[in-house]
Amino acid sequence: MFKTKSKLALVSTTLAAFLFLVGCGQSAPTTPSQTPTVDKKTISAAGSTALQPLVKLAADEFMAKNAGVQINTSGGGSFTGLNNVASGSVDIGNSDVVVTDELKDKGLVDHQVAIAPFLIIVNNDVTVDNLTKDQLTDIFTGKITNWKEVGGKDAKISIIGRAKSSGSRATISKIVMDGKDFTDAAAAQDSTGNLITGVAQTSGSIGYVDAAYLKDTVKALKYNGVEYSVETVTNGQYPIYAFEHMYTKGEPTGTVKQFLDYIMSSEFQEKNVEKTGFIPISKLKK
Repeated sequence: MFKTKSKLALVSTTLAAFLFLVGCGQSAPTTPSQTPTVDKKTISAAGSTALQPLVKLAADEFMAKNAGVQINTSGGGSFTGLNNVASGSVDIGNSDVVVTDELKDKGLVDHQVAIAPFLIIVNNDVTVDNLTKDQLTDIFTGKITNWKEVGGKDAKISIIGRAKSSGSRATISKIVMDGKDFTDAAAAQDSTGNLITGVAQTSGSIGYVDAAYLKDTVKALKYNGVEYSVETVTNGQYPIYAFEHMYTKGEPTGTVKQFLDYIMSSEFQEKNVEKTGFIPISKLKK
């Protein structure tokens, strides 16, 4: 009988000690299901200023959903983004263009996240509403220098473009100008935001921006008689657009992978992509 009472006392003492520890905030070891879904780290993404607003929005939402994660975004241009991710100085390189030939052996992995339509814009004092492919090519290469040559008023054409590191510049050169380069007389801005400000403030000026940046301070032109809309892009009538890429060096893992997965999720694509002036990848007809 004494032994039985001793055993009961021992069990009671052990149980009391356990309850005391729980009451003091002690807990059992974390099970795998309780492990955070992302590793706590800082992610850096740089490159295309055209894509930057979308990446910034995704970063803000992802950080709000995942405490402890910091995502830093910056511009610099598509080619800068490609070079930076190839060198390992950033985790993600944002680009309007595909990886360049000299970087094809660097192990870069392409993640297409959206479609960016590009617009030809002019200062609001320009009376022309439409330009053809040939007219734009002649303007951007310096062959046409006065608006009267394309049906406008007698006024000098001022070209405001982007630096050579820009994917926007490469897109316009490829699609509109068939690979021809811009005249040296074209001014070069280091960001899309600065370009649109320059066009807005310079009489008789012309430039190009992605649709996400369009403001009423400038006027968007029709291209070959076609006005930009999501429908004219997806049905093939409006050809000035680029796939937006987020490159990683090697297959992404951990938080970088989960961030890219979030951008490609239906939750983000359906809620934010079109709203910010881009087009979801799924909407482009094959």
